[in-house]
Amino acid sequence: MTPKLNKAPCLAFLGTGSDVGKSVLATAMCRVLSDRGVRVAPFKAQNMSNNSGVTPEALEMGRAQIVQAEACRIAPHVDMNPVLLKPTGETGSQLVVLGKAMGNQQAREYYGAKTDLFEIAGRALDRLRAEYDAIIMEGAGSCAEVNLMANDFVNLRMAGYADAPVILVADIHKGGVFAQIVGTLECLPKKQQAQIAGFIVNRFRGDIRLFDDGVRWLEQKTGKPCFGVIPWFNHIRIEAEDSVAIEQPATVCEEAIDSPAVGVIRLPHISNFTDFDPIDATEGVSLYFLEAAQDLSGFSAVILPGSKNTRADMDWLQKIGWADQIISFYNNGGQVLGICGGYQMLGRQIIDPEGLEGAPGEIQGLDLLPVQTRLAAPKTTTLARFSWDGISGTGYEIHMGRTERFGGAPWLQVTGPNNGEAAFNDGCMSQDGRVLGTYMHGLFDTPKILEKWLTWIGLPNIKVHEALGLAARDTQYDLLARHFKTHADVGGLLALMGFNGCGAAS
Repeated sequence: MTPKLNKAPCLAFLGTGSDVGKSVLATAMCRVLSDRGVRVAPFKAQNMSNNSGVTPEALEMGRAQIVQAEACRIAPHVDMNPVLLKPTGETGSQLVVLGKAMGNQQAREYYGAKTDLFEIAGRALDRLRAEYDAIIMEGAGSCAEVNLMANDFVNLRMAGYADAPVILVADIHKGGVFAQIVGTLECLPKKQQAQIAGFIVNRFRGDIRLFDDGVRWLEQKTGKPCFGVIPWFNHIRIEAEDSVAIEQPATVCEEAIDSPAVGVIRLPHISNFTDFDPIDATEGVSLYFLEAAQDLSGFSAVILPGSKNTRADMDWLQKIGWADQIISFYNNGGQVLGICGGYQMLGRQIIDPEGLEGAPGEIQGLDLLPVQTRLAAPKTTTLARFSWDGISGTGYEIHMGRTERFGGAPWLQVTGPNNGEAAFNDGCMSQDGRVLGTYMHGLFDTPKILEKWLTWIGLPNIKVHEALGLAARDTQYDLLARHFKTHADVGGLLALMGFNGCGAAS
């Protein structure tokens, strides 16, 4: 493909590896440009993550680009993330193209389709460049994986298609930052080395002045300028792109819990783990992700989150000992919540006649709710308004299953999915009220809903700040932009895109 003329300028943030902070820095640049009056949009050709969301058109895309769209002050659109891979196992993923699930593929099948996907992604980028004044692009993983580069259309190939200057992002907190930057460049052929306009050193701890010699060495060694050394921050909360952020959580001893606590089971195929960010942000309650099976008696409630492979994760719960621990917690008076796949696991049985999550089959659930789930296409993707005992909220659904209720009672009333007028009940509450299940993601983004749930689990004295959801996230984007402008050469980055100091095209 050849880019069309008169397209908006692009700037690409590519990484020396995974989880180096390129998503956050791209988000910062989105807000910086938006603050300057530039109509800016994010773009990531292909995202691999089970943390996804729903657009106003009821289509699915990665949450990282939804976050970046919010930072741009625009509605998310699937052109911003035209290809989404949702891992279902070690070698397979569900393929979502322009917001629609296209079925599961093994890695070899996916690589065979990459030429077509590159064309699709390129056209999506062209549409964005025709509509907006600037595009902030993000890469995936390392941009120098030599064994994958022939099929990699997310990183340097897409940046080349867009004629986008590339900022190489390295994470000094991981260690070996000099080898990260120099090694990445050395792995690239000369033509691709030339695409790298400079680098940013991210997540620095301590006195930045002590790294001045390091910056000079890197600039001399690479011949590339440093566009900033960004300090580590703890005062800003930006949704993480994928579950790398919650990998290998530690076992939590009851004696170590010094405040009311909520435990979230860190499933192998966990999805939409950012559902619980509002709990984590609430003073007076602690949130823990839990992986190794342990006693749960010190927790006020336990949550089973969403899953991209519900049957496999249910099997894991049984084999690792979590099933027994969760049932024991409930039998001893504990409160349990399941969201999406977690809701399905709380039921009696999960049936997969079409083999949507592997070979056709079925598995027994925890039997804490009188429901049964049958996995079936098409995928449900909706934005919706809901209410719980008269308290209104907004959320979204992303799931393949249909769940039948045999007892208990629904506890959410859903209205207007995807701007329609339909109304229906959602979820199931056990007869004693101590087990709740729902398909509604974003449940806790509404402060009054979170406050009601905390009261429901026996924590009535914890007050939730009224600024949650988008209002709270918007404040965080402002803080992030301020932090970025303080420590990055924003003028230099704007110049790379052809903008003058005011953000206008030069």
